[in-house]
Amino acid sequence: MTALLPALSGLGTGLALIVAIGVQNTYLLRLAVSARPGVVAVAVAVCTLSDAALIVAGVLGVGVVVERVPVALLVIRFVGAAFLLTYGVLAARRALRPSDEAIRLEDRAADDGTPPARLGAGRPGGPTMRAAVLTMLVFTWANPHVYLDTLVFLGSVANRQGVDDRWWWTVGAVAASCLWFGALGFGGRLLRPLFAKPVTWRVFDALVAVVMLAFGVALLLGA
Repeated sequence: MTALLPALSGLGTGLALIVAIGVQNTYLLRLAVSARPGVVAVAVAVCTLSDAALIVAGVLGVGVVVERVPVALLVIRFVGAAFLLTYGVLAARRALRPSDEAIRLEDRAADDGTPPARLGAGRPGGPTMRAAVLTMLVFTWANPHVYLDTLVFLGSVANRQGVDDRWWWTVGAVAASCLWFGALGFGGRLLRPLFAKPVTWRVFDALVAVVMLAFGVALLLGA
């Protein structure tokens, strides 16, 4: 019971921080409805392992170092902003000028036994493992807010739990990341019938463009 309370506290805090519309969640949802299960699984792993590494580093006190090196966050901010703005413009272009060929999600078997040649067909096209992983890594690590929220904030909250409870709290926070990204990545596949319609992709790409451009401008302005 003593370990359960701090673990549940960490779980609740982690979920409260991570369950929000953001670039990482938006891209993972896109992969969930367009990519092969293997690609989605690796993307989920990248998100959860990155969060776990940042949370543990924060508990170990690395967040203090980040706060004392503002130049590093400044560089990350501008790199992240450039990437987000570029991705946002591309998403807006897809929404305004969609291709004639819709993604054929309804033609894929339940076990995704579709030949590789067809997986990349249509819009938006299933991304390759390399492209998905690299994009997710940039969305995760080229965002200064992830260092402030996860590394600094969660790390400081964990260390307030005391020596005996802070690691149980950390287990709860890491579990929150696993639950959320797993649910989003694998649960998002249930939306595939909806995304078989071209108009759905136009609406989704428009929303992606708004999210990416808004976050990119916010980073440029230092928000």
